Amino acid sequence: MMTTKNRSKIVSKILSPALQFWLRSQVESAEELEININGGDRQILGGYIPDVFLSSSRAVYQGLHLGQIQVQGENIRINLGQVIKGKPLRLLEPIPVKGKMLLKEADLNKSLTSPLFSTALTDFFFNLLKSEARSDCAKILNNYRVSWQEIKINFDKLILKGTLIDENTKTIPLTICSGLKLANPHTLWLHPLEIETRSDLVDINFNEFQVDLGSEVELENLSLLPGELSCCGGLTVLP
Repeated sequence: MMTTKNRSKIVSKILSPALQFWLRSQVESAEELEININGGDRQILGGYIPDVFLSSSRAVYQGLHLGQIQVQGENIRINLGQVIKGKPLRLLEPIPVKGKMLLKEADLNKSLTSPLFSTALTDFFFNLLKSEARSDCAKILNNYRVSWQEIKINFDKLILKGTLIDENTKTIPLTICSGLKLANPHTLWLHPLEIETRSDLVDINFNEFQVDLGSEVELENLSLLPGELSCCGGLTVLP
């Protein structure tokens, strides 16, 4: 559903379909998609939208199952003049966005089939090993690939289970267990952190690890409860 305050026929005929098309082009599917646009006709027709609120449940983006999302963006500038001429809608400036997300354990497990998510987890695992300068684990594990099977969310703890597979397709169980908190608005803090697998492959006793989310991310809160993960904060969306 989409609503626009004080909208004209031009806005309803041009802006609404363009936004709907653009959003649908960004996701594979979404349930209960709701968009509220706030702004006067003169502002919107000039390509400026003061405020947009987006709410969606069970959105899927590049194989990522995103659960429930509520997002509010402000001071949005778009190429409405080109849209009127039939061009695709584009963002002209970065957008400061605030919102919250609720991810169920089932959402994360469905997302394991996404190359985007599984590759990110594998990169995280190898970066974790490389961060320990005194170990050559990462070099040893270059001969292995990782298959991720399951994510469990307990109170204040994430458990990631997978399998190391060598060139002869022999498999070795792998489990990463960690608490998850915010070190600061831009950084995730994994503590306490444990890796369970064959000791000759990973001989490091980890205690903590920090993940830099980038300057565009500014999280305010992150919490783990049995079966779900929730977070809220800000994000700068780049054109």
